[in-house]
Amino acid sequence: MRKIAVIGVPGGWSSEQLADAVAAQTGERCLIDPREVVLDLARGQGFWRGQDLQQFDALIIKKIGVTYAADFLDRLELFHYLEQKGLTIFSRPSKLARVLNRFSCSAQLSLAGLPLPPTRVTLDPAEALAAIEQFGKAILKPLYSTKARGMVVVEAGPDAAAALQRFQAQHRVLYVQQLLRHPGRDLGLWFLGGEYLATYARVGAENTWNTTVCSGGSYQPHTPSQQIIDLARRAQALFGLDFTCVDVVETADGPYIFEVSAFGGFRGLQVAEQLDVAPLLVSHILRSMEGG
Repeated sequence: MRKIAVIGVPGGWSSEQLADAVAAQTGERCLIDPREVVLDLARGQGFWRGQDLQQFDALIIKKIGVTYAADFLDRLELFHYLEQKGLTIFSRPSKLARVLNRFSCSAQLSLAGLPLPPTRVTLDPAEALAAIEQFGKAILKPLYSTKARGMVVVEAGPDAAAALQRFQAQHRVLYVQQLLRHPGRDLGLWFLGGEYLATYARVGAENTWNTTVCSGGSYQPHTPSQQIIDLARRAQALFGLDFTCVDVVETADGPYIFEVSAFGGFRGLQVAEQLDVAPLLVSHILRSMEGG
C-alpha cells in the first residue's frame, strides 16, 4: 500500500477532505502543516515532527498556507528541494510556482496568445496612473492573493493618484487590469490530470464588482460552451498541474481568462455540481504512481 501525505492546512475543509480520501484508499492518514517542515541541508533530508519525509512514497500539495503571500514561493522551495532529492510530489512545486504569482501566470498566458483583460504591469506609478485613465475603471491586484483579497477598484479622476499611492505602499509592483463589463458571473473550469472535469459559475451578489463567495457570491451549476472548454484547456495545459481551475469571464467582446489556480478548493464543485473531487484526485495520483 502506498504511503502518501497531504501538505495542507490542519482544520482547512479541502485539506481535511483530501487527507480523508487518502486514508480511504491507502489505509493511512497524514496531514502535514508546511510550517512544521524543516530541511537539513547538511544531510540532504527533510523532516516533519522528526519523521523523514523521504520515507513517503509521495506528497500531495493541497495548501501551503491560509492566505496567499510572497513567502509561499519560499515554502514551495522546501518541497522543490525534496523533489530534486527524489521525492514524488503532486503537483510539482516548480509548476505550482509559475501560477502562484499573478504576474508570472498572466505573462505565460499572454505569451501563449490567450485572451486576458487589458492589463499593465509596472513599477512606475505614472505609467499605472496613465493605464487607469485609459481604462476608465481598473482593478489594482496584488501579485499574491485569492478570492479578490487586497484588490482595489480605482476610477479615473482626481482620486486615482492617491488610491494608487496607498496601494503601492504595500505592493511595489503595480498590476493594473481593466474592470470588465460582464453578466455578473464568471466561470471556474476544473481539470484533473489535464482532462476537463466540470464547471461552476460564481454569481456575484448585488452591488459588488467581484463574484467571490467572500463578497456574497454563490456557486451555481453551469454547462459551458465547447469554445470555453477548449480555451480553458489550452490555458491549464501551459502549467501541467494535476488539479487546477481556470477562471474565465464572458463579455460582449468574447471570453477572457483571469487566471489559472495553484491551489483550487473542493467546496465549489461539491456545492454546485455535487461532485466529490478528493477521491478522484487520489485515484488519479495512485494511477500516475503506477504509470497508468
